[in-house]
Amino acid sequence: MQTLTITKPDDFHLHLRDGAALASIIDHTAAQVARAIIMPNLKPPVVTTEMALEYRDRILAAVDEQYNFEPLMTLYLTDNTSAEDIKTAGENKSIHALKYYPAGATTNSDQGVTDFKKTYKALEAMMEQGLPLLVHGEVTDADVDIFDREAVFIDKVLTPLVKDFPDLKIVFEHITTRAGVDFVLSAKENISATITPQHILLNRNDLFKGGLRPHNYCLPILKVENDRQAVEAAAISGNPKFFLGTDSAPHERKHKETGCGCAGIFSAHIGIELYAEAFDAVGALDKLEAFASHYGADFYGLPRNQEKVTLIKEDLTIPETIAFGDSVLVPFRAGETCSWQLKK
Repeated sequence: MQTLTITKPDDFHLHLRDGAALASIIDHTAAQVARAIIMPNLKPPVVTTEMALEYRDRILAAVDEQYNFEPLMTLYLTDNTSAEDIKTAGENKSIHALKYYPAGATTNSDQGVTDFKKTYKALEAMMEQGLPLLVHGEVTDADVDIFDREAVFIDKVLTPLVKDFPDLKIVFEHITTRAGVDFVLSAKENISATITPQHILLNRNDLFKGGLRPHNYCLPILKVENDRQAVEAAAISGNPKFFLGTDSAPHERKHKETGCGCAGIFSAHIGIELYAEAFDAVGALDKLEAFASHYGADFYGLPRNQEKVTLIKEDLTIPETIAFGDSVLVPFRAGETCSWQLKK
């Protein structure tokens, strides 16, 4: 039996929802990671420090007492976010970043930014406070092919943004393309990226194998094999610009298996195991600990975790469904196996 012991990971991109849904899934994350950057796209979105702290309290109240888990809170950037809002956030140790969604880009993003120019005073304040901007890197123009949204975003939005705010810390979240990897590699040290397990393991053919696969549908959407290979290479490169962010995003089964299904893949149940499988498949297990447990903490200015976890190379069977509030969700790899598992 092969084992691997590493520093306990962090998840630098996570969706937890709220209420009964939150309570039913939070321990999947708390069992795996010490800390997680919590996405603010609730209904209504988390736009103030007060709202973020209230949400943090609800998360902590839902975590089983056996786990030592710290939620790292973020605010939802809007056209109306003020410099004063940023100053208040920057003075609170529980707020770690602001999230940029283009309006209408993904789940609960209707109140996202319509024009980056409207956020410039907020971005100036963020640069002064040292608060990172987490970008959902897609344009939403109707005339742009969905598979080209990330590349167009780099040219139309991200490149000018970096020019105007050269010292702003930016996380290019869930990168999916060779263009995204190349942009991060060519940028200064204040630009980093998170990488999901699905964008390492899957390409867009996995949306259609044997029929439409709604539980492999996420945004940004899966890309071609050439892009998947570039993302995989970035993850295993040992470059500290790239680190773990699952983008685990739960939806009820009925909201995925429908005429207009939601985007999002739930992977919190086997997040670190999926990365271990992916890194092992290309002979890069020695790079996993830094990617999962060091680089993200370093970028955010957090101390590295002291606790250790052990992974075992042994097949783990994934359940067909997982409880989600008063309903169920279908997890990533439902009914299949993962070749690694976390030692309990």
